Amino acid sequence: MEFASFYPLAVLRILCGLWFLPHCAGKLQNIGPASQTFAKVGLRPGRAFVIITVVLELLAGIGLVFGIQEKLAAALAVVVLLGASYAVLRLNGFNWRWQKQGPEFMLFWAMACVLSVLG
Repeated sequence: MEFASFYPLAVLRILCGLWFLPHCAGKLQNIGPASQTFAKVGLRPGRAFVIITVVLELLAGIGLVFGIQEKLAAALAVVVLLGASYAVLRLNGFNWRWQKQGPEFMLFWAMACVLSVLG
């Protein structure tokens, strides 16, 4: 991968991967509340699902940022983001807009991950 050149899809892929870092950090810094949220949507045991999600997010993020198995990394990202979308819908009902805590951001991010590796 050439970092010296400007490739818009590569930049998008890297950004998609980097955005997983604060998600992982937030879950790990708040593992108790995150575990409760996972359990509330039916993902039990909640703590185990938090750890699994963090591992998948890190694998997806590393793969997307460094261009390692990009399509597999994007697929992992989509799995995590669809799971997050499901959780948001279970918690908040069908609200599309982010102001009402809807899933549109996660679905957009999932599509960006896929599109960034297809080019």
